[in-house]
Amino acid sequence: MNNTRPDLKWLFNQHKNPDLTLCQKLFSPEIARKARRFHRQIPGFKMSPLLALPQLAQMFGVGGIWVKDESERLQLNSFKVLGGSYAVYKYIKSLLNADEELTYAELTSTEVRQKLGKITFATATDGNHGRGIAWAAEKLGHDCVVYVHAETSRPRIEAIRGYGATVRIIAGNYDDAVRQIVVDAEKNSWAVISDTSWDGYTEIPTWIMQGYTTMMAEIQEQFSGQGITRPTHVFVQAGVGALAAAVIGYYHALFPGDAPRCVVVEPEAADCLFRSIEAGDGNLHSIDGKLDTIMAGLACGEPSPVAWEILRQAACCFVTCPDYVAAKGMRIYATPLAGDPFIVSGESGAVTLGALVSILRENCVGALRDFLKINHDSQILFINTEGNTDPVHFRQIIWEGANPVPREYWTDSAA
Repeated sequence: MNNTRPDLKWLFNQHKNPDLTLCQKLFSPEIARKARRFHRQIPGFKMSPLLALPQLAQMFGVGGIWVKDESERLQLNSFKVLGGSYAVYKYIKSLLNADEELTYAELTSTEVRQKLGKITFATATDGNHGRGIAWAAEKLGHDCVVYVHAETSRPRIEAIRGYGATVRIIAGNYDDAVRQIVVDAEKNSWAVISDTSWDGYTEIPTWIMQGYTTMMAEIQEQFSGQGITRPTHVFVQAGVGALAAAVIGYYHALFPGDAPRCVVVEPEAADCLFRSIEAGDGNLHSIDGKLDTIMAGLACGEPSPVAWEILRQAACCFVTCPDYVAAKGMRIYATPLAGDPFIVSGESGAVTLGALVSILRENCVGALRDFLKINHDSQILFINTEGNTDPVHFRQIIWEGANPVPREYWTDSAA
């Protein structure tokens, strides 16, 4: 069932039938434990907070609103370092033909560096993934080359360079940068660590998704401390779909037959997953062009095939949003109700909260609320995937009111 209104489009996944074997194979609790054991060894690593917004939950008539705040992850302002560092670790482990798990101390040892020689890790990015790979390469004493597209903001580029990486700006969009890094990596014998997959390249993107399960294991531990078994609903943002697949796959592996209702949220200008599910043929469908959205981390026109296999089977619903929905989410986080925590969230991090507010406050989305069964008992999980990764644009939205919500969709007018 496909529905629309001027600021939201949504599509119910009528073919939802998760392959629990695949979810267990890729995202089992044991895989999450292995990823977490690795990450815990990184100097300075600590669990990112799971924040409750009880006043906002009361305002919207739901049981709880919970935000996993990845803006505090290893001072890198993003969850992406979890996947990138774990994939680099697994890649090095494969080069060494190591059967046993390696410690972080072993990875950074002179002995291992001498065995490996100098490696150049390469990737394409909209910002956060490239920064994570650059950070991991620098920590392990290797080189890094990162390709970005021409619309990538200067602060995001400089953040990558700050970890010693070479940054090259490629004409076109994110997908053009991915295609070019593949060509150049083959010429230069670089090791590509990409969070999207393609024919013949699936192992490393899978490692990246598995690295994200550290975050999921933390969330479940934190929920347990609150006496909550699991969230009833998860809203997760998607670019190529790697994070969304990891989150949704993890919950279907952990709670087979009783997973939360999972909603995938995309920018309307880069809704390749929405269009793929809308086509109904089981195949991937790509988007060309500039992918012009403020949600830079989600500006992807080609879904990851590995992620798509999970999402097309296990996601309950796909939603697309214009940019002002993300901007609204940023402002809600930044101006909390009395008693709720202040959260710094970038455009890609806040779109899911903005989408929920639209769903809960607008009369014309009643069918979507009913489908998702959101009510006063619902415990709703969000992941703030990034903090203030573009300070100039962050201030334009929070201070100057850029990307305003049209008057007819103001929250008070729908109350």
